[in-house]
Amino acid sequence: MSAVSRHYVLAAGGTGGHLIPAFALARELEQRGHHVALITDARGAAIPGKPATLTAHVLPAGRLEGRNPLSWLKGGQAILEGRRMALRLFESFDPSAVVGFGGYPALPALLAATSAGVPSVIHEQNAVLGRVNRFLAGRVNAIATAYRQVDRLAPKFADKVHLVGNPVREDVLELRDQPFPPFTAEGLLRILVTGGSQGARVLSEVVPDGLAMLPAALRSRLQVTQQCRPEDIDAVRGRYAGHDIPAELATYFEDMAERLADTHLFIGRAGASTIAELTAVGRPAILVPLPIATDDHQAANTREIVAAGGARSIRQEKFTAVELAKQIQAMAKHPETLANAAHAAWNCGYPKAAADLADLVESFGGAPLMDVIRVAGTVATQGKEALAMEGAE
Repeated sequence: MSAVSRHYVLAAGGTGGHLIPAFALARELEQRGHHVALITDARGAAIPGKPATLTAHVLPAGRLEGRNPLSWLKGGQAILEGRRMALRLFESFDPSAVVGFGGYPALPALLAATSAGVPSVIHEQNAVLGRVNRFLAGRVNAIATAYRQVDRLAPKFADKVHLVGNPVREDVLELRDQPFPPFTAEGLLRILVTGGSQGARVLSEVVPDGLAMLPAALRSRLQVTQQCRPEDIDAVRGRYAGHDIPAELATYFEDMAERLADTHLFIGRAGASTIAELTAVGRPAILVPLPIATDDHQAANTREIVAAGGARSIRQEKFTAVELAKQIQAMAKHPETLANAAHAAWNCGYPKAAADLADLVESFGGAPLMDVIRVAGTVATQGKEALAMEGAE
């Protein structure tokens, strides 16, 4: 626990990809004795997993997209109203720093921080700097990243960049020190298929048929768990039944960490949280980046794990049953191939992401405590004497 208790505001919303790392940072800061508040939007407030002690403040958050001037006017008004509300919150909460996790719901709070002279940090979960974070990059004190290479991040901001990784849920991180589940030439091959919070139709259409094309000796050992859209689940169940492949299907799995613990091979999208969890645990994957993702960021997210040998990436237009069967055979033909891929994925993980991000956040605000320096891509701190002196006052 830190010697000094401070107040911090986290700003995130819209999707679990933004909220999950925010929740992880909130827990870490609270464990250090700090007080944390969350600024989010209505969608963000409904995302499960929020720590019970984390107070959420729902603020307006407009979007500046499209060519309709009225849409821009409405979005701009919402952002300004959210900024005014954030400033009022800052007056009573007196934060030492504000941390944004990208997305339009974070924008009002970060603009308010700039106006009020409060130090600010942004965290980018993807391998492409998002639109809001690009807009804020020149205004904030630090930029925390999850990848060594981040596209759309201007070189002039290099001195602000700190590689920390992407924080993941505690129940997932607990799996990191557990061995890869035994996989033998005669044992079951457990496959986990997900496509995000709502599933992905292309996975429902391609995966059952791709698995059916595997050699009989391998197909007979399959055990599949798949997340599907509600409107697709009956059709997918029928496909698996027709192929005589055992499969457990659901629209949502609350025990996803337990499912991941038993998984030999993951098939799914390449969102930031998915990649962070696969690398935290060490699970090989066949990734199908969402083709309509902004700036094609899901394809960029796959670069590091694919280069390391922990995953294979297939563009959606090439994701066919034949190609999927080919890639599974290549990865599962020999037990050691999957185990080696799992280790490669594990080596790409950042298990201390929440702690390193908290170190960075703690370095801003209040009396001069520490200077944050980068050492071999990690965050280190110095100035412990100043911290001890402040705690003694």
